[in-house]
Amino acid sequence: MKVQVAEIENLFKLDPYLKPYEREIRRRHGALQDWLNKIDKLEGGLEEFSQGYKYYGLHFKNDNSVVAREWAPGAKELYMTGDFNNWQWEANPFQKLEFGKWELQLPPNADGTPAVKHLSEIKIIVRNEKGELLDRLSPWAVYVKQPPKEANLGVNFKQLVWHPSEEEKYTFKYPSVKRPKSLRIYECHVGIASQEPCIASYDHFTTEVIPRIKRQGYNAIQVMAVMEHAYYASFGYQVTSFFAASSRFGTPEQLKRMIDVAHESGLFVLLDVVHSHASKNVQDGLNQFDGTNNCYFHDGPRGEHALWDSRLFNYVEYEVLRFLLSNLRWWHENYNFDGYRFDGVTSMIYHSRGIDQSFSGDYNEYFGMNVDTDALNYLALANYMLHLQNPQCVTIAEDVSGMPTLCRPISEGGIGFDYRLGMAIPDKWIQLLKEYSDDQWNMGNLVHTLTNRRYRENTVAYAESHDQALVGDKTLAFWLMDKEMYTSMSVLSESNIIIDRGLALHKMIRLITHSLGGEAYLNFMGNEFGHPEWLDFPRPGNNESYHYARRQWNLADDDLLKYHFLGEFDRAMNELEERFGWLHSDPAYVSWKHESDKVIAYERAGLVFVFNFHPTKSFTNYCVGTNWPGVYKVSLTTDDKIYGGFQRIDKNCKHFTKSETYAGRSNHFEVYIPCRTAAIYEHISN
Repeated sequence: MKVQVAEIENLFKLDPYLKPYEREIRRRHGALQDWLNKIDKLEGGLEEFSQGYKYYGLHFKNDNSVVAREWAPGAKELYMTGDFNNWQWEANPFQKLEFGKWELQLPPNADGTPAVKHLSEIKIIVRNEKGELLDRLSPWAVYVKQPPKEANLGVNFKQLVWHPSEEEKYTFKYPSVKRPKSLRIYECHVGIASQEPCIASYDHFTTEVIPRIKRQGYNAIQVMAVMEHAYYASFGYQVTSFFAASSRFGTPEQLKRMIDVAHESGLFVLLDVVHSHASKNVQDGLNQFDGTNNCYFHDGPRGEHALWDSRLFNYVEYEVLRFLLSNLRWWHENYNFDGYRFDGVTSMIYHSRGIDQSFSGDYNEYFGMNVDTDALNYLALANYMLHLQNPQCVTIAEDVSGMPTLCRPISEGGIGFDYRLGMAIPDKWIQLLKEYSDDQWNMGNLVHTLTNRRYRENTVAYAESHDQALVGDKTLAFWLMDKEMYTSMSVLSESNIIIDRGLALHKMIRLITHSLGGEAYLNFMGNEFGHPEWLDFPRPGNNESYHYARRQWNLADDDLLKYHFLGEFDRAMNELEERFGWLHSDPAYVSWKHESDKVIAYERAGLVFVFNFHPTKSFTNYCVGTNWPGVYKVSLTTDDKIYGGFQRIDKNCKHFTKSETYAGRSNHFEVYIPCRTAAIYEHISN
């Protein structure tokens, strides 16, 4: 399969500073081509190579015989045991094949039924070079489950055979959703989606949460912690079973139903995928599967992530590439996920080289020996495969480095991601709220942070994600209003200046991030209505409490509480974006950023946005520049009473432009812009 870089000159037109690195960009692309050539030669193509789940793992044949295959190059012997053979560890040995592969054939029982049954337990037994027998879970297991505490069977996960009858299998009813032009992403976690102190289920999310997301105007969900993880408090980022949907929330069939209903609701479904590292857990995970310290990972320091206490994949090992690419395809083919958010991309590219992950923007940081080209080649290969097999697929990189070409097409010599996360934006908001008083906010610096992204490399903007909500930090709402949220959020209570400030800035922060910060927008579940406090999973340090591992939907649903003002504004903001599509429009033109006035103005998608961040000053007859002459009116303002504001802006007022240049624009009109208020002006006629 030949992959051309016919459009590489377009890369240099977008960014001439990349031209000196053309040789390395072409070399990286050559490494991708080398892998594709090798796969073509040995496998007949990427199509076959990326379906390793059809070869490895446990499979039932038409005659009810069962075949199991594993890759365990360091093992001396391999066995399968379980309920089916009364746990005789060495009764059913695998046959050793070439290249570290092993195979076991189990004939059907005398009555014609399979030797292993649906939901029966099995284990892989490995004899290492020392002759020791080690029990392991198959890396290709599709259903693993922790025994309930009352069973007194320990805490290790059990691999259960998933082979339901045709009647028990879920059949998809709805087609996948086409890739939205404007991605408005609702980042969510199934387990914390209930307001009750418990682990919520796929079914609960399906019936209770998906309708909420749809009503809020989001068109995509990014589902966290689906890949099985033994440690619940890891938020799903210490994966132990890569092909297994987390059994804490229900069965594989229930997850399929959840995704199907999301598609029925018009939601594009993204999976939070973790291929940057894996849990060190030996009993439940991939680590030391074959009895050695490598197998799927690098041996030595290059295979360890000290900060995360996890293992790092060996991206040049042929079977590791098969495992990871097949894993991506598995979630699409089996569950109908539409796209992927790749966790830890920056760490993948730089960690194994020992590079400090703070970046100055010097292009030399992105090329040469600073970069783990093996990891980079894997990411390019993954993007190439995903977009080849499903052109509607969306991939998002969690990247803080700003690496050039990361979000440019393979045909230009890029790595092929569709978006990267704008990770500097939430950091900026936290910094402003923690370190500066309102009158010290620097408008120029704020605009720089919101607009500082690579041209034509799409960014997902967000004011806060799950990272900012974790214990040790606080949600933006809690940074803004803190303990006052416990006593002063009733609409019947006396006016409170801390709450008034918090509500105003919460809306302004989200609106300017949504409209200026990128080409897509993300919100973490519950934060749209100002969820208080923080997020903390049950663990020994909090007496296994679920109090902070839930979402208090009742706060948003109560019209007597001010949380619903924030939720309604969030919905209106998304609905207006749906009308005008600023996220998929060209970047905004910022015409005004006034430090003493604390005013920012810009144009995007035919709209004029005006923000007054000043804590006390309101301005009448304030001039706003625009290149579009005509008549304007307010289409959305943060100061509306229905959003908890003071109704200081008359939305019926028409604003007529004057053909006099202002702020570098050919026309201008005058507005009243109260303190701590934002307004969006719509062009209604010429």
